[in-house]
Amino acid sequence: MINFQNIKTYLICSIAFLLWSFSYSQNLNQIDINFQDSKLILDDLQEFFQSDREEYHLNSFTRTVKIDSPSKLLCDLCSCTTSSGSSGFGTLQNLNFVGIRFIYQNFESKDGIFNNSPSSEEQFYTYQAWANIPISKKIALNAVIPYQDLSRKRVNGNENINGVGDITIIGWYKHVLYKRPEGYNVVFENKDPSGHQFQYGLGIKLPTGKFEEQLVDRVNPGFQVGTGSTDFLISIMHNYSAKKWGIKTQGTYYLKSENKNEYRFGNQLSASSNVFYNIAFAKASLNPYLGISTDLYGSIRQFDEEIKDTDGYVFNATLGAEFNFDRFNLGASYTLPVAQELFAGNVESQQRVSIYLNVLWQ
Repeated sequence: MINFQNIKTYLICSIAFLLWSFSYSQNLNQIDINFQDSKLILDDLQEFFQSDREEYHLNSFTRTVKIDSPSKLLCDLCSCTTSSGSSGFGTLQNLNFVGIRFIYQNFESKDGIFNNSPSSEEQFYTYQAWANIPISKKIALNAVIPYQDLSRKRVNGNENINGVGDITIIGWYKHVLYKRPEGYNVVFENKDPSGHQFQYGLGIKLPTGKFEEQLVDRVNPGFQVGTGSTDFLISIMHNYSAKKWGIKTQGTYYLKSENKNEYRFGNQLSASSNVFYNIAFAKASLNPYLGISTDLYGSIRQFDEEIKDTDGYVFNATLGAEFNFDRFNLGASYTLPVAQELFAGNVESQQRVSIYLNVLWQ
């Protein structure tokens, strides 16, 4: 019989793990600005960011308003578009493969520094060549080579940047757990797998994507092809299967470094857990699944100083399926945010769609 208690217990633990982290918002720093009109502020925005106060006089009177600290306008979505983030590094059942993956994400960002500023719509298209190749029975090498095509619709015009993104390479070590024989007599020739499998990964993200410093002063500096930095990854993955049911949980921590512009995106924790069901056919199988995931972002630092209100989080729900036939693996998923607070609410994640086709490695 299927041990539903194990699956239930593990699912509860996975959900608890994803929900363990929370953040306290701090009071926003506010800056008094006397100005003639908004055009002068936009023209001198860069100079304003470097000073505490700028005065703009209009003949015989001045007018004072309060705006949020410019640091509130910065965020790190680049880390989840140039790397896989909670999208994962492999297939549902950790197959060995060579293939392609397409990821579509869209965001809405406040396009300005005032409360009534208009919003901009951002479309992120990521095309990936990816692979998971076995080196030995216990060691595998995973690589992701992305191409980014990012567009933004603004009130005063549209923007588009594209190019090769940051390449990610990660090595995996697999550890399979076996059932304990009766009488504690271990027979190595006839070990029976328990259904549990762990994988431990260490990786690196290379600065192969272009980082454009002038885009940092925009509302969403995550609108970048690459981070411009060499980052490191630590990851752990757990699979458990019981006949037709299974669950896969993965957590990855990204250690970000400073790029040549003295700009460092915040460290990032990505985690996901998917429960799947196997439907077997004569020469194929279908694995529908439901999942939850999260991305937690640390604060950005520039010139070795922390920029306030640049951290954030997003929790997602995912519906997807994988179809295996012959030597091919086809997968698709739809992800929708259920809770988020991305950088003081100035950026809103809306949805993510992923489609991939792989040739299985034999």
